[in-house]
Amino acid sequence: MKINQIFVVDDDKIHHFIINKLLKSNQISAIPSFFENGFEALNGLKSLMSKGENPPDLILLDINMPVLDGWQFLEEFRIIKKELTKEVAIHVISSSNNSDDINKAEYFKEEIKKYHTKPVTGELIKDIFQ
Repeated sequence: MKINQIFVVDDDKIHHFIINKLLKSNQISAIPSFFENGFEALNGLKSLMSKGENPPDLILLDINMPVLDGWQFLEEFRIIKKELTKEVAIHVISSSNNSDDINKAEYFKEEIKKYHTKPVTGELIKDIFQ
């Protein structure tokens, strides 16, 4: 699958910077859009849909964020995904290796492709983009 557009949903600006660096250093030409919470990312998705544009190919989603967290984002995404013009791969990238979160990810197995724990490394980026 060719990945052209990515949504990075994380309230940590340093995480945004690291993802950007890793994309460039691994010669990944996908265009990232950065959002600081699930609410902003949902608005970004709905905006693309309303313009008839394609959704992102990939969403890198944090769990613990203000306003709308990753779980709340996934609840909303589950509702609107039927209206999307293509499948969107979601990878959770969280600092939580708590078994409750990992088990909760099972509830969203239709939406989440894989659950990863931070830090994001070049190896992890390569794994996601293969």
